[in-house]
Amino acid sequence: FVHTQVSLPPHHLPTHIFYNMASVVGGKGSFMLAAPDKEYKMAKFEIGRPAPGPEDVAIDIVYCGMCHSDLHTINGDWGNDKYPLAPGHEVAGVVRAVGEKAASKFKVGDHVSVGCMVLSCMACGMCDQGFEQHCAKGMCGTYGATFPEGMGHDDCHGTPTQGGYSTDITVHQRFAFKVPEGMPLEVAGPLCCAGITTYSPLSRHVKGKKDQHVGVVGFGGLGMMAVKIAKAMGAKVTIFSRSNAKKGEAAALGAELVATSEPEAVGALARSVDTIIDTVSDFHDIGLLISTLKPVTGTLVLLGGVPKPYELPAFSLLFSGARVEGSLIGGCDLTQEMLEFCHANKVAPDLEIISAKEAEAALHKLHEGAGGAKRFVIKMDTLKEM
Repeated sequence: FVHTQVSLPPHHLPTHIFYNMASVVGGKGSFMLAAPDKEYKMAKFEIGRPAPGPEDVAIDIVYCGMCHSDLHTINGDWGNDKYPLAPGHEVAGVVRAVGEKAASKFKVGDHVSVGCMVLSCMACGMCDQGFEQHCAKGMCGTYGATFPEGMGHDDCHGTPTQGGYSTDITVHQRFAFKVPEGMPLEVAGPLCCAGITTYSPLSRHVKGKKDQHVGVVGFGGLGMMAVKIAKAMGAKVTIFSRSNAKKGEAAALGAELVATSEPEAVGALARSVDTIIDTVSDFHDIGLLISTLKPVTGTLVLLGGVPKPYELPAFSLLFSGARVEGSLIGGCDLTQEMLEFCHANKVAPDLEIISAKEAEAALHKLHEGAGGAKRFVIKMDTLKEM
């Protein structure tokens, strides 16, 4: 997922003033786990949160999942230059306070989650259609974005948003989601990133259709969610991985695995796959993948934020009629739908709950590719131990 910054003039602020989706300048009483620079050295900072506005929900964060986007934003791969930075867009917690206009949707004590965005203009054609992530004015990311003017809390206009590696957060009610009754909070947060990122294209191309064959490129945390959701939709699933090392894990989920290092094995799938969900965030050859798509209707969906442009095989696309598209998380209504779908179908990420002290080591594991397919989830009340 790539954070989109609202196009506003830059504001150069003293480094001792911190903001968290409309934080109080010089405020106290809340804490965040943040990177002071491009290194993965995490430290505790005290901040302040405002009371919720009429449309806002104030949330005490219980868990926050860790995502590869956190790495790319901290280290500047995606252009971030705002520090200290508290990442985290896999937030789950308990409602502490509710604005008067949000009281019909939420009440104190509700279990809620927050995903990759905390605001949009909520008035353009894209927002009206439920595509807030494609807002004409630019959606406001949960962290690493710029808080816009005219949307409440104007004293924070132009300041950087901070994420869920914190004790609490205040968001507009539209961007807070009800956690289905019985769903563990530690599950809900990661679903609002990895879950919606994979559910969105699968709901467009696979859900409700018979005899679908889904390919999944990459078998990390995002790939595993794609496999689980596609299987829950009744699809046959083939995983494209660099080697056969994870064949056993694939089989345990009812999927086949093909090594992209074996061209003959990939070639045997020519023109057989309906939809490919490509979760890989590093540059790789997509020509071989395109050859496995069904003619005319086959679609390759790119999810990874890869800075280097891909090379498209023009003749393969011309003669097959296959399509290549990108997909960016999902809108608010679809995110709530995803949570309900995953709860009803018992779809959940594999995860490991860690303390705030362990988050720095977990970031290094993600950077080194040593985290496996599981999601690291920070128990945020452990921040007080730092």
